[in-house]
Amino acid sequence: MISIDYLLLIAAILLLLSIVSAKYLQNLGIPTLLLFIGVGILAGSEGIGGIYFDDAKLAQSIGIISLVFILFSGGLETEWRSSKSVVTPAFLLASLGVILTAAIVGLFVMWIFDTSFLWGFLVGSIISSTDAAAVFSILRIGNINLKGRLKPLLELESGSNDPIAVFLTISSIELILNPEMTFLSLLWALLLQISLGLLFGFGGGRIIVFLLNRLNFYYEGIYPIFAMAIALLIYSSTAVIGGSGFLAIYIAGIIMGNMQFVHKRSLVRFFDGFAVLSQISMFLTLGLLVFPSDLIKVTYLGLLLSFILIFIARPLGVFITLIPFKFSFKEKLFTSWVGLRGAVPIILATFPLLMGIENSRFIFDLVFFIVLTSVFVQGWSIRYLSKLLNLAEPMKKKVSSPIEFTADNQNETELIELFVPSNSSIIGKQIVELNFPINSRIILVVRDEKNLVPNGGTIIEEGDIISILVERKSRDTIQKIFYD
Repeated sequence: MISIDYLLLIAAILLLLSIVSAKYLQNLGIPTLLLFIGVGILAGSEGIGGIYFDDAKLAQSIGIISLVFILFSGGLETEWRSSKSVVTPAFLLASLGVILTAAIVGLFVMWIFDTSFLWGFLVGSIISSTDAAAVFSILRIGNINLKGRLKPLLELESGSNDPIAVFLTISSIELILNPEMTFLSLLWALLLQISLGLLFGFGGGRIIVFLLNRLNFYYEGIYPIFAMAIALLIYSSTAVIGGSGFLAIYIAGIIMGNMQFVHKRSLVRFFDGFAVLSQISMFLTLGLLVFPSDLIKVTYLGLLLSFILIFIARPLGVFITLIPFKFSFKEKLFTSWVGLRGAVPIILATFPLLMGIENSRFIFDLVFFIVLTSVFVQGWSIRYLSKLLNLAEPMKKKVSSPIEFTADNQNETELIELFVPSNSSIIGKQIVELNFPINSRIILVVRDEKNLVPNGGTIIEEGDIISILVERKSRDTIQKIFYD
């Protein structure tokens, strides 16, 4: 029996290796997902670490828990103001697009392996969801941003397509094991999962905000733990009654992130850090679970299916789904290329392993190889393609301020931080000329990473980060002054 001290030592070393490798190698354009999995493989039984790990059930559990916090954190940082215009195409990509991708891959698998369409559809379902988190980490490293509606489109798609992939995978397995199941029963299960996921997500997000603003805990450190417990409750309660827990937790994060509540900045930072820890833990575990010698055996078939997925299935799914919407050919082409596969397909590949599906280990190795190929090939080229298609622009400076502020629920006062863009009409004006509402005050200007104490004569410059104390009812008025 390995002692807890030894396990903690191994965990600490693996975490540090992952963080250090990400810091020094990501400038080469290597996705962090690939780095973390690589550390896990090197630490595994066929690597220099020699750690033998083949517990698919434990790996699946770690992956599910990690995804809960990754999706919740992603929802918290999703700006609804910029995302609401792409809700319909994003959710169609996350549903119809995923189904089309799975079906097209399934047809090719049926033909290549001379097997049933259902077995091929299972493989297609497992690799049908995308991982946009890896995409935007690459874009940040390249100091570029996406023009127009591409960024919110890809964010919403990546956050909402996992539930559909999970449903398709589990349904395919159930049909293989229980051929008497009907299409209507599966359709009802899908509608139930989506409906309950949306309901619990909307309700759960509002409940978290309500409780955070009403419960005056004596110790500030309790707030993130309380929010974490409620987040887990939203996911688990939705999943237990037959809904999509992943969809519920993502929607709850969006609702919460676009409302005001006490200690918001510290809570967002907490879950952001926890999401990073979750990603590292998940990818390390998945790296430990795979045996590199098995991947070599599926190289030819893995490359063939990767080609089909990247160049045929994903593009067809995107172009067909986006027909009703006004996206240019370049935007559709880029959206097709951004379909990176990540942790979810690998986690879904553990389901056949645990449910006794024929050739399940072969499916796992094949999916793992496809994910590595997708991340490596597409991950390296995304920032270059965005520039080649003229869809990139300089990354906007992230709004940050050294001031911590706890919202006062009695008088509705809050602290907002606004970035002065290059096209803002207030550039060159003195603060006294801005005609702010009488209930607002500019308390800090951050310029060139220096903190300035403003007065009425301070002139606003492009790139300034302005911290403003304001009553919530005047928030929209002030934002119009900055951005209209």
